[in-house]
Amino acid sequence: MRTFISAVAAVLGLLLSAVAVPAIWADRNIVQEDGFVALAAPLGQDTGFQKRLAAATVGTIDTGAVPDSLAGLVRPVLEAAAGSLTGLPGYPAAWEETLRRSHRLSFADPASLPAEASSSSSLTLDVAPLVALATGEISHATGLPLAAPEQTLINVGQSGQRQLISGLTAYAPLGYPLVVGAGIAFALALVAARRKWTVLFCVGFGALLLAGFWTVGSTMARDAVLGTASGNEVADMFKNEFVAAASGSFGSWVTGALIAGGVLLIAGLVTRVASPGRRRPNR
Repeated sequence: MRTFISAVAAVLGLLLSAVAVPAIWADRNIVQEDGFVALAAPLGQDTGFQKRLAAATVGTIDTGAVPDSLAGLVRPVLEAAAGSLTGLPGYPAAWEETLRRSHRLSFADPASLPAEASSSSSLTLDVAPLVALATGEISHATGLPLAAPEQTLINVGQSGQRQLISGLTAYAPLGYPLVVGAGIAFALALVAARRKWTVLFCVGFGALLLAGFWTVGSTMARDAVLGTASGNEVADMFKNEFVAAASGSFGSWVTGALIAGGVLLIAGLVTRVASPGRRRPNR
């Protein structure tokens, strides 16, 4: 009976862990604003990404109010602004504010969003802080009174993804009680077991299997997201870079699970070797 209880508790702990770990990662790095900003902020420091983002951002600036006679003057200034935008003192703050605005638009209640964002079923990226920075630089260089928009909204991804975000927002916080339940289950399995080393070994082996399961699942999710294109350069650029960063971040958690599984496997084997029950009495 004790062996049966121990086995059921160990399996239950592994099943709960399979759901809890991705949920906690998603809550900390996607659902929570600070985690999202921390995950995506390094993208603004990548040289290649900076150049492409700056060029695409400057390309969204509305110069329709510029007289035709000055169009030749503004064009080289726009090109120069695209090359120098990331070097401006205000760029880091503008990039962080872009991330925070985009997170709030994507995870906020649709009823509280602007009409353009609430009517969209895909994720929304607001690059207005970067556009404002570039507009100010161009106005300073040309002397033309260009007005920066309060919002520059870009739909990221495919339709229907806002429903996925709503589901993720509800699912992610459940990871914390689930991981507590997994810990209780593992403790019960260890206490009820007649052979402690068996529990350590099996849980360690299960952790290795979970790491493989998470790796396959995250790879499939990454490929599915990267396999779609929105047709917008800024949106696709941000999506591709962010998905790569998220995949690397979750990969570090998978590596931690591999290490923990290996340690438990070794601990189980060591406990087995050192167990007094293996020594047979001399006849």
